[in-house]
Amino acid sequence: MAMSVASALCLLVGLACFTTTKCWQAPWFCHEKDCPVYTVVNQYGEIEERNYEMSNWITTDILSTSKDDVATGFWKLYYFNQGQNSENKEIAMTRPVVVSVKDGVEGRRVSISIFQQDPNIPDPVDTTIKKTVVPAGTVYVRSFGGWPSDQDALDNVQKLKEDLKAAGKQFIDDQFEAAGYDTPFELLNRHNEVWLHAP
Repeated sequence: MAMSVASALCLLVGLACFTTTKCWQAPWFCHEKDCPVYTVVNQYGEIEERNYEMSNWITTDILSTSKDDVATGFWKLYYFNQGQNSENKEIAMTRPVVVSVKDGVEGRRVSISIFQQDPNIPDPVDTTIKKTVVPAGTVYVRSFGGWPSDQDALDNVQKLKEDLKAAGKQFIDDQFEAAGYDTPFELLNRHNEVWLHAP
């Protein structure tokens, strides 16, 4: 009887972990910071297929993926987290910082976002910053190290597309994200990712 009760408790704990984010262990490259919750559902060579839960972000549009434009966007979001918001509230930094690139009939749109663990964050006072919600979905990920350049990201996106086609996987072709997990002070074992979304 005792074994049955213990087994039942273990099962209930397992179900609780499966259905909530409280038991999720962020990967090492989140550096003990909050990260969006996901489950790895498959691996195809160097591709990781992840199912992400719904997540909250702050986002601002930027002119391009150039270093200067990305930095300008990042500092806007950073200072929002530092207290330049409607409640003058400081918000802990999270991982990752994501640059999104989407091609459309009106040209290319580029934005930068920072994940927010708390969905009830203050409103921005800078009208160029938006609170955004990303719905749950499947993302294909390719990881690479070092200090990434624009060309590094584009090369890895191209490799990711080629590998997904070889694996017979469908993906949204006109959009990708580049995710960075490291501060400039982290010199070793740097972790970068490019993402493509499943339809």
